[in-house]
Amino acid sequence: MCGIVGRVNFRSQRPVDRGILDRMNRLIAHRGPDDEGVYLSGHVGLGNRRLAVVDLTPAGHQPMSSDAGQTWITYNGEIYNFPELRRQLEARGHRFHSHTDTEVILAAYREFDVECLQHLRGMFAFAIWDGPKERLFLARDRVGKKPLHYLLDADGIAFASEPKAFLADPAFVPRPDLAAISLYLTLQYVPSPASAFAGVAKLPPAHYLLVENGNVREHRYWRLRYKDKLAISEDEACDAILSRLREAVRMRLISDVPLGAFLSGGIDSSTVVALMSQLGGRVKTFSIGFEQKEYDELRYARLVAERFGTEHHEFVVRPSAADIFPELVWHYNEPYADSSAIPSYYLAKLTREHVTVALNGDGGDEDFAGYDRYAASVFAAQIDRIPRSLRVAAARAANVLSGGGNPKSMRARGRRFLSGLAETRVERYARWVSHFSAPLKDELCTPEFTREAGDDNASSVIGDAYAASDANDLVDATLDVDVNTYLPEDLLVKMDIATMANSLEARSPFLDHEFMEFCAALPAGFKLRGTVKKRILKRAVRGLLPDEVIDRPKMGFGVPIDHWLRQELRPLAEEVLLDTTARQRGYFHHDVVARLLDEHVRGVGAWQYQIWNLLMLELWHRMFIDQRTYADPVVHAFVLTSGERTGPLAQPTSHPTTADPQT
Repeated sequence: MCGIVGRVNFRSQRPVDRGILDRMNRLIAHRGPDDEGVYLSGHVGLGNRRLAVVDLTPAGHQPMSSDAGQTWITYNGEIYNFPELRRQLEARGHRFHSHTDTEVILAAYREFDVECLQHLRGMFAFAIWDGPKERLFLARDRVGKKPLHYLLDADGIAFASEPKAFLADPAFVPRPDLAAISLYLTLQYVPSPASAFAGVAKLPPAHYLLVENGNVREHRYWRLRYKDKLAISEDEACDAILSRLREAVRMRLISDVPLGAFLSGGIDSSTVVALMSQLGGRVKTFSIGFEQKEYDELRYARLVAERFGTEHHEFVVRPSAADIFPELVWHYNEPYADSSAIPSYYLAKLTREHVTVALNGDGGDEDFAGYDRYAASVFAAQIDRIPRSLRVAAARAANVLSGGGNPKSMRARGRRFLSGLAETRVERYARWVSHFSAPLKDELCTPEFTREAGDDNASSVIGDAYAASDANDLVDATLDVDVNTYLPEDLLVKMDIATMANSLEARSPFLDHEFMEFCAALPAGFKLRGTVKKRILKRAVRGLLPDEVIDRPKMGFGVPIDHWLRQELRPLAEEVLLDTTARQRGYFHHDVVARLLDEHVRGVGAWQYQIWNLLMLELWHRMFIDQRTYADPVVHAFVLTSGERTGPLAQPTSHPTTADPQT
């Protein structure tokens, strides 16, 4: 696992500034503390920070070149089928000098060109500079486990694993993209290809980008298909689920460093731990808990740990989590309002004290329909048969229900469901996954912000995902929407940032693309029947996992921010959201923000998610746009003075490697 940066000045042909490239590398040093490297040749510069996991020798140093030294790669990720792919390439005449997957990707590119992506099974974001073709090839894995950001300017293109790397260039002036901020308010994340920074874009999952002959072209190379279904019995499906998932787990046990697993006590992570135990060796497991029992899952994690005799470690998160706010804001790069970022960060920090790689259960809900909203979508579709006039009346009546601000309360869910009866499928689903309802957002935002941000197109994000799906069944179509929105833009961002901030590699067997393709081909009724979610997975692991774990209610990775914002975190929230800096920004009506805080503190409203959303936005703005405070020691003295950034980042760093094929 690594971090990558680079610049190709294909427009101006100006030489890349070595100092800027080094500083870009330093700003993502947490992603790869074991080694750093730079390739510089005229108008081309590549950088890499390495977290050594496979082949710990210097042979794995990056950027890495082909035999002739004309094609270079900087790469972040793991290719789990690289031993098999290497043998295929050797049969075609390729020779290798290391035992790394990096060298295999480079050889696959030389053999298959951009079609090399079809041969890769794993997670990745990489850049290949093809000297003879004067071509830059950027690519991101199918599901979006590894991030890749880029910007185009008068000189050419710059790219990085994290957009904070662009701060290394004095020519980059960070400005907020208000249209992206508006999307964030609704969705709690900024969806690809948008970015919170004006002029910066995310390469979407399953896409590659080519810069060649002065042109920039982006292309999607993969997507899940749900239309064609397997003719398979439930018994056969259960056997296939376990055998295929076991293979996905086995592939992810390849490592030259210690590894373990995150264990929440839910069915997904518990299944991964069970299969790891079957494949040999005592598993190290890591769990997080809370003092508030309604959020605590530790007893379920302990059941699984005891069943499989794991070496189990636990951590309890307390409201002092506010101490890590600056670190969270710094590492997340963009405003990000999923409050489970806090336990995820602590879990990764605890885990890194013992291992370098951790498997997890991410993707099980998207594979097997694990969220309540899937059942709600089916029920709502059935209600659509009722005459529209009656549905409109029910939607109007829903306005008398006060659900506060807590979108997860039963009353709020009921109101949201009834309010959506008169809406289209897209409008309804967008409402269900929104933090701010349209009326509240209209009340909150100033006319100036609304005018600059433009129309809230969150429904377009959801609608485009529905329109692109080939699914015939509503459950499958909704799964497809989440695979292309919520999964990569929220869950996988959280996993990447939390782990990479602590120099830990995360691996997700449920997100093996071949396993996902198999799950997509299962009949929708296998996954969801009535209100029974993950039906076929539960049947498959019955007898493998404790019944109490299989039959328990789903909790998710909830965080007691409702309690925290009424108690320990109240002073911070009020200080940040009600002070002059936030008011003068001009985004929101001060009286509405003050009312939300007051109602939440007094217990007459439950606005914790909206307050958290606003708090993370303001802290991000202060750190990255105002550049007032920084969490990383490297950038404590990083300030904006007369248009020039000074402090540690202005000083050149050591140059461990420089390679130039022309010398």
